[in-house]
Amino acid sequence: MLYLFTGLRVGELCGLTWEDIDFSTEKLSVKRTVQRINKRGSSEVIIGLPKSNFSIKIVPIPSFLFDLLLQKRKNGKIFLVSGTEKPTEPRKVQYRFKSVLKDCRMRSVSFHLLRHTYATVCIENGFDPKTLSEPLGHADASITLNCYVHLSMQMKKLWKQILFVRLIF
Repeated sequence: MLYLFTGLRVGELCGLTWEDIDFSTEKLSVKRTVQRINKRGSSEVIIGLPKSNFSIKIVPIPSFLFDLLLQKRKNGKIFLVSGTEKPTEPRKVQYRFKSVLKDCRMRSVSFHLLRHTYATVCIENGFDPKTLSEPLGHADASITLNCYVHLSMQMKKLWKQILFVRLIF
């Protein structure tokens, strides 16, 4: 739910610790990312800096989600996703998501689709693209609009109505 309602990248989600949540302001700070990298024929999980300078960010937490986090609150060094002092690797989160979809007999989609869903729903609810690009960690609002926001049927109908009104007047 945190992924769906904040628009974080999967590596950023896996890198969150309880100390990254500011319980006085209901915001979280993205300071690190978890990723698997290949090294000379093998791979390892590393904790590093976020993807770019724009990815180091402070993101508001929706109130209903903040209430859930308050109930689960743990020691600051504990990673949110793993519940331990070691992070969960992003692939494990993605595999678990696929497993849940299968168990629920839902069509298989990528975990990353939730990030696109976040962006689309925000635009549908009146967020301006520049404001939305910040929590997504995009340097430019055009990346947000061109790659992440997908027109829903509701948005297409609204666009059609606006176009019709403009043609009449």
